[in-house]
Amino acid sequence: MKKEDIRIIFMGTPEFAVESLKALVENGYQVVAVVTQPDKPVGRHQDKLQPSAVKQYAVAHGIPVLQPVKMKDAEFIDQLQAFKADLQVVVAFRMLPEVVWAMPRLGTFNVHAALLPQYRGAAPINWAVINGETETGVTTFFLDKDIDTGRIILQKSFPIPDTADVEYVYEGLMCLGAKTAMETIDLIASRLPKNGAEETDFRKVLDDISVPQSQNVAELRSAPKIFKETCEINWNQPAKQIYDFIRGLSPYPGTWSNMSLMDNDAEKMDKTFIMKIFRTAKTTKPMTDRPGTFVIEKNRLYVNSADHLLEIIELQLSGKKRMDARSFLNGFHDVEQYRLMS
Repeated sequence: MKKEDIRIIFMGTPEFAVESLKALVENGYQVVAVVTQPDKPVGRHQDKLQPSAVKQYAVAHGIPVLQPVKMKDAEFIDQLQAFKADLQVVVAFRMLPEVVWAMPRLGTFNVHAALLPQYRGAAPINWAVINGETETGVTTFFLDKDIDTGRIILQKSFPIPDTADVEYVYEGLMCLGAKTAMETIDLIASRLPKNGAEETDFRKVLDDISVPQSQNVAELRSAPKIFKETCEINWNQPAKQIYDFIRGLSPYPGTWSNMSLMDNDAEKMDKTFIMKIFRTAKTTKPMTDRPGTFVIEKNRLYVNSADHLLEIIELQLSGKKRMDARSFLNGFHDVEQYRLMS
């Protein structure tokens, strides 16, 4: 069976998913419909609706769009069935009920931005960088009843440089994910019978090109959703751990810390700002004071951690623009009277 003959429904929402959809469309795959999230209210009064990045691409290329509020809605299920898809491809979308993922004769596969079984969950790219991993990757796998546990089809690795932030890894995996999605469809197409087969034949083919996820992993690391509270910096940790935490959340959503004015040795919070930190640099300078206290040397800004000084390169103070540390010090002259609180 040729790839062009496989009827595909694509499911996704953010920019990360657009790259895969674009690759399928531009390389001649038959995308018969797109499923994405309902338009989001935006603006000061929430009176405008913003379509998802996937919807914008689909509309621009004349692809039918479905936007169910509930995935088990009977009307949506009927609409989905009417497209008679052979295969569903999911990239950065919500959890699907069995009635949806089991519908196509060739099943539904997901493009996950991690090397499963590691980093199952909503934010695998962030957590891989936060945990100081030197490698991550992309996995395509068939969906089943549990989250991110299905049979693996393909895996591709991607190195994480020590200086890379999450934006760098995001963009790299976005492109790698698109390439892997196409390779996965090509693999499925290459193994299908040329002149028709029963449903049981299709299932056997799908099992032959995939393997169960390993159960012999000493430590499984998860990738839960990121919230504002997740992004607060704990300065009582070693500098390397803080460094990885900051780059794992930069540039978005960005790490933050309360910067409080102290009254001599007493930690009396007379005035507090929120400082977002986007980029730091590791040093070999040992800590000189309590974690969170500042050190200025030669117009460079450092902060104490549990073991070393960490240099702050880029930051943003509440109500101000993002800036480099030198610009911050030029306008904030009593910084050493403050402390970043954990």
